[in-house]
Amino acid sequence: MENNDQLPEFVKGEFPVRDNRFLRWVGRVGMRLMGGWKINGSMPAVKKAILPVAPHTSNWDFPVGAFVMLAMGLKLNYLGKNSLFRFPIKTLMTKLGGIPVDRSAANGVVGSMVEQFRSKDELILVITPEGTRKKVTEWKKGFLHMAKQAKVPVIPVAFDFARKAIDIGPALMITDEIEKELLRVKSFFAHAQGKRSEASC
Repeated sequence: MENNDQLPEFVKGEFPVRDNRFLRWVGRVGMRLMGGWKINGSMPAVKKAILPVAPHTSNWDFPVGAFVMLAMGLKLNYLGKNSLFRFPIKTLMTKLGGIPVDRSAANGVVGSMVEQFRSKDELILVITPEGTRKKVTEWKKGFLHMAKQAKVPVIPVAFDFARKAIDIGPALMITDEIEKELLRVKSFFAHAQGKRSEASC
């Protein structure tokens, strides 16, 4: 576990939140209606980070995650193809935290996001490293390269449908040994069972 004192100074600070009591109430009600979900742990005091969320096995992951985000009042971001950020949904996607990316750009998604982290005062990016709802043996490593190059922590968040629990992990700074770091991050999710258990981590 990383102590907050080991984090770079420019990522320390208050975790970005939306101060809206009504939306927090909606989130809490939604968590109860979805089966009584609980949140274990809390977000560390950082203003920039990458949140890998797993296991991702079902479309039900999205509403659960949305209610948790509302209940905690979190201000999160996600990636979307730039072609989707057009009228009439561009404003909505942006307000929901969407960041358009051009996958054909010379510097690629990783390079583009590294620039985003460097240019913004706060940015919390949610990633599904499995890249699909199907069972996979290999996770995509792009989020680790982003974190390493941008010098921002990775905060693993596990969705355990067996316990109806969201488990928030520690802030981890990523070293040059990407393969070892991938194992370190994945180990946090070993206990978590997805909605479709046969497709879990």
